[in-house]
Amino acid sequence: MRIGFLYNSQNHQILHSLPMALELSILRPDWQVEILAPSPGHLDYIRRFIPLYPGANVVLRLLRVPLAVAAYRCFRPLPLPPKVWSLLHNRAFLNRFDVLVTTEKTSLWMRRFGVTRPKLVNTEHGAGDRDVTFDPRVARFDFNLIPSPKTVRRLLEKGYLRDGQYALAAYAKFDIVRRLENDRPPLFANGRPTILYNPHFAPSLSSWPVVGMQVLELLATQDRYNLIFAPHMRLFHPGGSAQMAPFVRFQGLSHLRIDLGSDASSDMTYTLAADLYLGDVSSQVYEFLCRPRPCLFLNAHDVAWQDDANYRFWTLGPVLSNAQVPALLTHLDAAFAQHADWRERQEAAFAANFDLSIPDPGRHNAALLADWLVRAV
Repeated sequence: MRIGFLYNSQNHQILHSLPMALELSILRPDWQVEILAPSPGHLDYIRRFIPLYPGANVVLRLLRVPLAVAAYRCFRPLPLPPKVWSLLHNRAFLNRFDVLVTTEKTSLWMRRFGVTRPKLVNTEHGAGDRDVTFDPRVARFDFNLIPSPKTVRRLLEKGYLRDGQYALAAYAKFDIVRRLENDRPPLFANGRPTILYNPHFAPSLSSWPVVGMQVLELLATQDRYNLIFAPHMRLFHPGGSAQMAPFVRFQGLSHLRIDLGSDASSDMTYTLAADLYLGDVSSQVYEFLCRPRPCLFLNAHDVAWQDDANYRFWTLGPVLSNAQVPALLTHLDAAFAQHADWRERQEAAFAANFDLSIPDPGRHNAALLADWLVRAV
């Protein structure tokens, strides 16, 4: 059997299924497991993690780049070809597989391009509260590995899943994070608590275009906290010197770290290193809560959120209005002092989102996938 793990998006999605791919190659050495990626940078990133899984045997393959994209790159940087265009250009190659496993829904466009031979498997790439997590397109996949009990429950309530079309999986990203944990040096050496500011990329949801620079300036001019500014990777994609220009004035400050999208933004380097999460609607808050710690949320768009299931994570810490941002330091102090009031609620929300009783999430998910493949292919 030939199984392709398709990574046709930014690097931040890779760790959500890569442990499964590597473990599947160990569990079923008689199957050919291939990693398919759109850029050499993706493959370099993936190579970093293969040694963490002794015995893994996967084939790394670079997807063909459309000629128009190659020509465009002669004039302007474009790290990632447009996803739909890449699928169209590689349709004949993709149609040679028995199974294609993907972390995102855009890959369903393959069916329109004549890629009908492989079964399509969805693994998701996060587990938050917003409606985007509960996408009706899951019904169009042959099989879904859903990494959250809460997500499964809501998908079933909405009628998007049926029996035999899904399995409740583990959160595979935690598998790699656990293996990396001993190799993470401290980010700051001054002993101060560290704040992670992690705004979302969508302008209509994100705090960045409204109060983001104000947050950075407030924390740049104080001496109580360190700050990691690590927004969602798509906020400043594709990056470059022009994107960094507004942050030049913060260079040289030993208590600030500005990261607009490096690998550390996606492998939980920052969510593990921080002592407090400051954000808006990113599902990364749930990854941060693998260890309960203070959270503070920015309601930059004056949302009436209290009875909205899309903002359930805002019940896990204080929520600030724009008018309260000038007093951010006072609110940070209070969030640390009052964390005990929120801890039990955080623990319950995390337990509803992830099943941590599974010691090896990658192996567990690989076994679930293998069992289904034996029956379905």
